[in-house]
Amino acid sequence: MLKLTERLGPVTAGQATDTLTLPFEPRTKGRLKALSDSGRELGLFLDRGPVLRDGEGLRAESGEVVRIRAAAEPVVTARIAAGLPLARLAYHLGNRHVQLALGEDEPSGQGYVRFPPDHVLEELAELLGATLEHNEAPFDPEPGAYQPQGGHSHGHGHGHGHGHQDHDHEHHDHGHSHAH
Repeated sequence: MLKLTERLGPVTAGQATDTLTLPFEPRTKGRLKALSDSGRELGLFLDRGPVLRDGEGLRAESGEVVRIRAAAEPVVTARIAAGLPLARLAYHLGNRHVQLALGEDEPSGQGYVRFPPDHVLEELAELLGATLEHNEAPFDPEPGAYQPQGGHSHGHGHGHGHGHQDHDHEHHDHGHSHAH
């Protein structure tokens, strides 16, 4: 079994000796046994937390590199005009704390939000003016605002070093923390 232990961030197809195509859910795991696209047994032994992104490279103990591919899976693609309608759709769907992929269709410039099938979210998207398409497509949702985009994670802390004398904020707790 080829043991993959290091995240490399985005790599080109030419830098990899093999590929591993996975749907979204298995790409959320740090420990996984799988078969590469060429049929080799792989074991992932990675830090937990960051999602494996489409195009990300993983280095094996032997030095070989395997490139991750996002598999086509059932999704709903909600299309709507770019600008405020797209922002409103993304805001209201994201407010439901679901994973969303965002994109733009060429050449129309119409935006889309992609998410796993869910009748409640689909109804909300239609109420906001989106047209829905049930299809199979790679699902590679946006990383969280505090997640690194390049596949590498570096632990650090930060504080809010500004005073609150001159303005009011409403701070609220969602019951979860974001490590960064």
